[in-house]
Amino acid sequence: MRRTKIVATMGPATDTPEAIEAIIRAGVNVVRMNFSHGTHAEHAARAALVRELAHKAGRIVGILGDLQGPKLRISRFKDGKITLKSGDAFILDADLASDAGTQERVGLGYKELVNDVSAGDELWLDDGRIVLEIVEVRGQEIHTRAINGGILSNNKGLNRRGGGLSAEALTDKDKEDIAAAASIGVDFLAVSFPRSADDIHEARRLALEAGCKAAIVAKMERAETMEPTIRDEIILASDVIMIARGDLGVEIGDAKLPQAQKCLISRARSLNRAVITATQMMETMTDNPIPTRAEVFDVANAVMDGTDAVMLSGETATGKHPALVVKTMAAICKEAENSNETRRSGHRMENRFDRIDEGIAMATMYTANHMGVRAIAALTESGATPLWMSRIRSGIPIYALTSNDEAARRVSMYRGVYPVKLHEPMKDPKIANRQAVELMIEEGIVENGDLVIITKGDLMGTKGGTNQMKILRVGEHENG
Repeated sequence: MRRTKIVATMGPATDTPEAIEAIIRAGVNVVRMNFSHGTHAEHAARAALVRELAHKAGRIVGILGDLQGPKLRISRFKDGKITLKSGDAFILDADLASDAGTQERVGLGYKELVNDVSAGDELWLDDGRIVLEIVEVRGQEIHTRAINGGILSNNKGLNRRGGGLSAEALTDKDKEDIAAAASIGVDFLAVSFPRSADDIHEARRLALEAGCKAAIVAKMERAETMEPTIRDEIILASDVIMIARGDLGVEIGDAKLPQAQKCLISRARSLNRAVITATQMMETMTDNPIPTRAEVFDVANAVMDGTDAVMLSGETATGKHPALVVKTMAAICKEAENSNETRRSGHRMENRFDRIDEGIAMATMYTANHMGVRAIAALTESGATPLWMSRIRSGIPIYALTSNDEAARRVSMYRGVYPVKLHEPMKDPKIANRQAVELMIEEGIVENGDLVIITKGDLMGTKGGTNQMKILRVGEHENG
């Protein structure tokens, strides 16, 4: 079974029931709704269709709503695009109309850029395909010289090399989108360009006020968030982080990106948070039926580093082969998981545990890894115990048994955790062990003679109440 989860972005290529059903059957665990595109009604319709078709396929699929964040973009050109050559002078004009761009100048979606930059700074446009050096800032005009030329078209993103732009993470549009995300019932809510933990706390507050209990995803894409203290504060404030390698790579430089990725995956796991690795993982499959070998290595390295999930963007949103790219990525993940490196862990061996349920989770994984246990069944209400278990590298599957729909979809993001939806809660702790084992037998997970571990709480149905671990042998479990 594949332990690494796959997040797929929805878009025109996955807008039919047939396309959605195909990517679900190919192995998608979470779908991403990009609020930078589409209407609230369109996102709601997609979400409803995903849940209907996932239920039909007998799968549990989470939904991630991705907020647009500040529009760090140029405006539009009269003719749609221009071509810049190295050495060309070019002006970014905050006062220019949004659709009046010419060969000499273009407007700005982010008007405050004129206050954030100075002569000598580099601006990277379109993920670094165009590089402009600032010559001077004159009023509302930023005068630049093209270092790297090329075709520049409408609404391309921009970054200041080294970061430091003052744009707030949550815009008025984001606040409207949070309300829409609440009505859709998303399971994960991603915050774009957070500057600090305060942005994550604010997003969580706004979400809760709107009635949205989604897990908060912090997108790591600013250079300043790689400072160790800020980085760890953001990770701890969130439930999941996303390594958004496009903007992050532009701000810190692509050469520093591999080490940054490894560091973020390691810190997220150490701090008991889930992590998504994103951006251009299988980009050539947007048009082609096979990936490059470099893309195969990229996905495999993220898996071996311990990422919980790998994400597809344009490959499934606008690509020609959405289901095929999911199937291909799933195969790469499974092969990478066969590495011994993915099954060795020294996680928290020297640490003190502050919570009983966390201690049970750690004890379970240590025992399972040293006793040849076939499977672990965690009876859970919140999904916290399976999350802690999944921080330990292991090849042993962890089944999260829950009657809570939100918890079932949330654990769909955790590496090595498989949600099993209960039709009704297991209320009697005296017979819960037997029920859990019989359910795993019915699902074909275990058979007679297998060792299994069950975790649960005395007060079943209570969040945070896990305080028991029991080892059972299938076939001898009738007495609990």
